Amino acid sequence: MTPSSAIQAAPPAAKPQRASRAARIRVIAMHTFTQLVRMKVFYFLAVFAVIALASNFFNLPQHSGPEAADTNVLPLVKSWSLGTMTLFSVVMAIVSTALLLPKDIEDRTLYTILAKPVPRFDYLAGKLLGVLSLIFISLLAMDLVMTGVLHIRTGMVLDAEIAWAQQRGHPQEYLDAVRVDVLKHGPSWSLQGAVLAIFIRSAIVASIALFISTFSTSTLFTTIVGILIYFIGHFQADAMNVYLTSGSAAAKVATGLVSLVIPNFQLFNVIDAIIEGAVMPGLVLLKLAGLGLFYMVLYTVCSWFIFADKEF
Repeated sequence: MTPSSAIQAAPPAAKPQRASRAARIRVIAMHTFTQLVRMKVFYFLAVFAVIALASNFFNLPQHSGPEAADTNVLPLVKSWSLGTMTLFSVVMAIVSTALLLPKDIEDRTLYTILAKPVPRFDYLAGKLLGVLSLIFISLLAMDLVMTGVLHIRTGMVLDAEIAWAQQRGHPQEYLDAVRVDVLKHGPSWSLQGAVLAIFIRSAIVASIALFISTFSTSTLFTTIVGILIYFIGHFQADAMNVYLTSGSAAAKVATGLVSLVIPNFQLFNVIDAIIEGAVMPGLVLLKLAGLGLFYMVLYTVCSWFIFADKEF
């Protein structure tokens, strides 16, 4: 073989492959997750949430008959636990998202990432995914604590109810009815659906906070406006009903636009029915998931439009 033929036969050097968009977003999300875990605010909220959940096991009213045990103890565990999860997820979604961009600018991490070059949409999507990953894992851990405490309390209430009924000579049919009535307040798939609804709501809140942070001048401004929008979303449906029934045509159009931009968080009040032992229909959970996906995409794209024109 001649030298020229050997050169011709040599395979061409492989060109370095650029990282795919999914890989870039995953790397940024992992970095964001690690960055958030190291923040003191996460440890404070996590410790508070675990203590609040575990306190359900110790600070509950004593058994005083079937009605008190059934209507107070178990719903109280679920109400306190889901309320703690809601507080943790909403505060974490707003505060952590509000801190990310200013911290990256302060540490000059943003300049390093964008110089790769990394598309700004990938950067924002990765940041949001990192926040949501931390909230999801935190809610999963709290869900395990809640389910464990609720399982133990349900067993205690059921044993007390059965013993109370047997002492009074109630028939087996009554005992079976008591068992069904108590167990519907215990761990269930509907309760897991309520936890998922809390996560979906926090994902919407985090997306809103991400959008605000792209044009905000301070972390405090992002936090305050994010909290205000969260509360406005709980009254949005009531205001919309008032303007749609008694307002002018222009007011109705404006109300429709506002209702499209600001989520109706009253839709998540289905969690209250779950606390009382109701069953969450699959279509309701699917509707909430679709609503969450819509607002996540909407606010992420709007964030990208603003962030794309910023100079760093």
